[in-house]
Amino acid sequence: MDGFFSTVTIVALVTAFIYGLAIVCASREIMWGRTSEGSIAWLLSLFFLPFPTAFLYLIFAWKRFDDYGEIQRGLSSFEQDVNRRHGVLIDHEANETWPVHNRITPLPFLKGNDCRLLIDGEATFRSILEGIRAAQHFILVQFFIVRDDEVGQALADALIDKAREGVTIYFLYDDVGSRSLSRGYINRLRNAGVKVSGFNKRHRLLRLLGPMRLNYRNHRKVVVVDAKQCWVGGHNIGREYLGRSKALGRWRDTHVRVDGPATIAAALSFAEDWQWATGSLLDVALPETLETPGNQPVLVMPTGPADPIEDCSIAFAETISRARDRLWIVSPYFVPGIEVLTALYAAALRGVDVRILLPEKADHRLVWLASYAHADDLIDHGIKIYRYQEGFLHQKVILVDDHLAGIGTVNFDNRSFNINFEITLWFTGAQMIDDTSRMLRTDFDNARQTGLAELRSRRYAFRILCQAAKLFSPIL
Repeated sequence: MDGFFSTVTIVALVTAFIYGLAIVCASREIMWGRTSEGSIAWLLSLFFLPFPTAFLYLIFAWKRFDDYGEIQRGLSSFEQDVNRRHGVLIDHEANETWPVHNRITPLPFLKGNDCRLLIDGEATFRSILEGIRAAQHFILVQFFIVRDDEVGQALADALIDKAREGVTIYFLYDDVGSRSLSRGYINRLRNAGVKVSGFNKRHRLLRLLGPMRLNYRNHRKVVVVDAKQCWVGGHNIGREYLGRSKALGRWRDTHVRVDGPATIAAALSFAEDWQWATGSLLDVALPETLETPGNQPVLVMPTGPADPIEDCSIAFAETISRARDRLWIVSPYFVPGIEVLTALYAAALRGVDVRILLPEKADHRLVWLASYAHADDLIDHGIKIYRYQEGFLHQKVILVDDHLAGIGTVNFDNRSFNINFEITLWFTGAQMIDDTSRMLRTDFDNARQTGLAELRSRRYAFRILCQAAKLFSPIL
């Protein structure tokens, strides 16, 4: 009998704990939820099914990055100093033309940059390794995925060689994206003097006790050399990004190399992430004067869950709303929220040439199915959907008229817009607009357009699967 009562007591305590946790989660969602639809869904689930909803809420919805916000505010003096000492480099015309983008970012459009598109992995990794080998003072390296394969080893070899020459090196990786990265790889870098950290390493307790930040991943891919050059784009570190995956084949991706003042903004983004991840400041000296090797204006836009408002969603919705002639979007994952869908529909109604290029192949099945459902809806509204045929498409690019191009790490889904830490480079110069336009024309030539006839010929079971996957859009 005593054993029975003790069991009942344990069950009662566990039940009380779960309901108490559900009440705490519900109260927080009522106070801090950002959309009515999402909040209602969470509240109903917490009420009718507190287990396991309360624990899922901790993982997917409990977001609080006050400490990251404090770091951003602490670095504001650096931003003010750059604006004061290098004010001549501010592109006032670009900032006045795109005021929303300017207000969102720590540093404004800066002119005097030389920019180069790097199409696919061979060009990207060759350029990055050449830049690393030429480094004289410091190197900042950040990727979402780092694999311990031949590509990862080539990067490690280059960094170790420079570390032995006395170059200061910081290496930051995401714990989720790089979960398979071996301890031996990390120790090899550390033993050579490279400062290495996972993005969540300092916050292990918070990953278990709310907020469980494993859902909030650092998706940025940034390399900075000597505050003179930076690389940003879609490539991670692994053999598949060179097209060596048997399952996916050729990997179509885009990176950008920037030489010039905008590199300072990329370094600032890395500095924020490093300080949050490790609790320490970067020990690097920035140059007193910034070189201006080109004439291209560049805006570096880091976005993420620490932003006080949804900066990424706002920036892309504003970008879409400004299109008058053409709006070309390329993304491997297309699961947009209502604000982006509304902006796309409005653009099509204005008579804009709206084209969206998506992959034919799938690397994440659930997201791929949800993308089909969203794309089908767009076709019904007169938006052109293309499927890339020459391998797997992974680049993240947007082109508006002849006025603005954006290239970076942002996918067209809720995870990139609201959950992940991301970074985008925005360009207003004629050279980058023309280069991006030519690149995308080639990509569209290597794609097939999806029409209404294809939609109607799909099996009913496939359409049901796509619509079911679409229900998970907020967390994909």
